[in-house]
Amino acid sequence: MPVKTAVVTGAGIGGLASGIRLAAKGYRTTIVEQAANTGGKISEFRESGFRFDRGPSLLTLPGLIDELFLLCKEDPSEFFNYSRLDKSCKYFWDDGCVINAWADQDKFMEEVRSQTGEQPDRLMKFFQKSKQLYDLTARSFLFSSLHKTENFKSREFLNTLLNSWRLDPFISMHKRNSRWFRNKRIVQLFDRFATYNGSNPYKTPATLNIIAHLEHTLGAFYPAKGMYDIAASVTSLAERQGVKLMMNTKVREVISEDGVVKGIRTDDSFLPADIIVSNIDVNLLYRDLMPSGTIPSGLTRDQRSTSALIFFWGINTTTQLDLHNVLFSENYKDEFTDLFDHRKLPSDPTVYIYISSKVVKSDAPSGSENWYVMINAPENSDRITGESIAKARESIVARINRVLGIEIEKSILFERVLDPATIEKETGSYKGSLYGLSSNNMFSAFNRHPNFSRKYRNLYFTGGSVHPGGGIPLSLASVKIIDKEIRPLQAI
Repeated sequence: MPVKTAVVTGAGIGGLASGIRLAAKGYRTTIVEQAANTGGKISEFRESGFRFDRGPSLLTLPGLIDELFLLCKEDPSEFFNYSRLDKSCKYFWDDGCVINAWADQDKFMEEVRSQTGEQPDRLMKFFQKSKQLYDLTARSFLFSSLHKTENFKSREFLNTLLNSWRLDPFISMHKRNSRWFRNKRIVQLFDRFATYNGSNPYKTPATLNIIAHLEHTLGAFYPAKGMYDIAASVTSLAERQGVKLMMNTKVREVISEDGVVKGIRTDDSFLPADIIVSNIDVNLLYRDLMPSGTIPSGLTRDQRSTSALIFFWGINTTTQLDLHNVLFSENYKDEFTDLFDHRKLPSDPTVYIYISSKVVKSDAPSGSENWYVMINAPENSDRITGESIAKARESIVARINRVLGIEIEKSILFERVLDPATIEKETGSYKGSLYGLSSNNMFSAFNRHPNFSRKYRNLYFTGGSVHPGGGIPLSLASVKIIDKEIRPLQAI
């Protein structure tokens, strides 16, 4: 049997996982990446004894990573270690209220009751509902293609269809949460999960309350060596499976003939391929690498997800903050109006602070902390200027000082900034949107680009810009979807 080859464009987590799964099927696989390091949005930098993650900061569904090692008959615990967090987040409000989101649900419910008066039975029923949403949608929506007719005949999808009235697609997350809970703080706490895929809780369907199940029931996790170890460990696994990595190499064109992909062209070579998997933003693929040079209208019709404005601060003191911390804005609805309607940085932003040195002590010098300070931002546009970034920074500092009772600027040793324009340039995210299209309407899941091409045979798509969406778990889910579509060589 002649050797069959596969080329993967992009070494983000979806590209790396694709390379591993293709190699396991018997394909001689090459991953082509324009950057010097693998990981895509999962990246890091070091400065003055501090280490910072530049991208994702939370791990859910870690079994999807373990699965890659098990597929290759390796023990994941020998190469990649993580643990469940005792507390997924620490929430702060301007009036002094603080809520610790304990992993122990009984402890969390008691915390909520003592701080807000919200009764435990309401929280328990909410978690039961979010689990029901996950059980009804995971196999049919998250781990299966929504663009294959035969999948709609599957037992899982038929079960979802029969229970569609349970999915809450006709009501927004905020309206549903406002009916669940009497306390506005708890509504805001659970509304925040819409931002996990860059969406607006006042518009996104309440179906997205499945995210609460991922974090509060299945659990929030953290790698023993920090988030970048996800990329490093999976990269090593790919290399052990014989996957070739071509770094610092830019793909210039996807070559096709008579509706069949034939390979890719770089600056100085042509790589033939029987299968091509694109892990780059699908918008940029069509615009820059395909023969038409145009982005399909379906990809530009829906509202895009949010981007981010991130300040990386080396802090010369220690605080009582946790690994993950959220300082909520006073008017959450105005924040999302700014983001999606006015497409500008919020005037009163919610502030997220991630301090990896709380878990990985070597990420900051003794007596110091590495602060990753983020607010949601709109997609890259001319409304995000140096002046607006400076004003946002003032708002962030003011909220930190007010809520925590400190003067944080006195403790900042150095600062780096990552804005939507930089995110677009450095990660290849179209318009800087971190999760591709938003989920701001009930048809969003069906409007995402499929994981295969209808026009070009043997061309597949993974990553955050296609079905089922952005973030580490969903990017890995997109790889599982194409894995079902690509036959192993012994079956050809």
